[in-house]
Amino acid sequence: MLSHVRFEIPGHALHVIQRGRLRSPCFFSEEDCIEYLAWLGEYAVRYACSIHAYVLMGNHVHLLLTPSRAGGVTSLMRSLRERHAAHIDVSSHRDGALWEDRYQAVPVHVGRYLLYCMRYIELNPVRARMVARPEHYRWSSFRANAWGWHDALLTPHARYCALGRDARSRQAAYRALLLDQTSLAVPPLKA
Repeated sequence: MLSHVRFEIPGHALHVIQRGRLRSPCFFSEEDCIEYLAWLGEYAVRYACSIHAYVLMGNHVHLLLTPSRAGGVTSLMRSLRERHAAHIDVSSHRDGALWEDRYQAVPVHVGRYLLYCMRYIELNPVRARMVARPEHYRWSSFRANAWGWHDALLTPHARYCALGRDARSRQAAYRALLLDQTSLAVPPLKA
C-alpha cells in the first residue's frame, strides 16, 4: 500500500482512497452518508484542504483533495475516519475497526490527468453497476461538476476552471469529457 505522508505536498492534488476493513461496508443508511459529507466539509475547512471531486461507495470512498498546508490530508482523514467510525458504532450497534488502518493517497499530476481522475472518481457508481448514468448517483460530486448543482463541499480546481470561460461552458466541456467515456466505463454483461 502507498504511504500517505510522503506524497502530501501543499498545493498538489491527491487522489485519496479509504476502504472499509476487509472491504466491509462503511455506510449503512442515508444518514451515514449525510453525516460523512458534513464532517468531510468541516474537516476540509479545519485542515485547509480543497475538495474537487468525491464519491461515497458502499465499502470505500474516493476523494480528490488539494491540501494548502503540510499534514492537512493526514489530519483530515484521521479525524474523518475516527468520527465516522464512532457514528457507525453507535448507530449500527457495532464494535471493531470500520476502516483499513491506512488510506491510499496517489499524487495527481495536474495536466489533463486531473480531469481524468475526477472522471474516474465520479464514474465509480457506473462501473460498479449501481446506476446507469453518473447523475443518478446521489453520493458524488458529479452533478455539481457536470451540471452546476450547488455543492458547498467543492472548490473547483484551476484545471477544471480552464475548461471554459463561464460555469456553463466548463460544465458542458466536463460532461463531454466524462460522458463520452461512460459507455466505455461499463463492460457488456456476459451471457
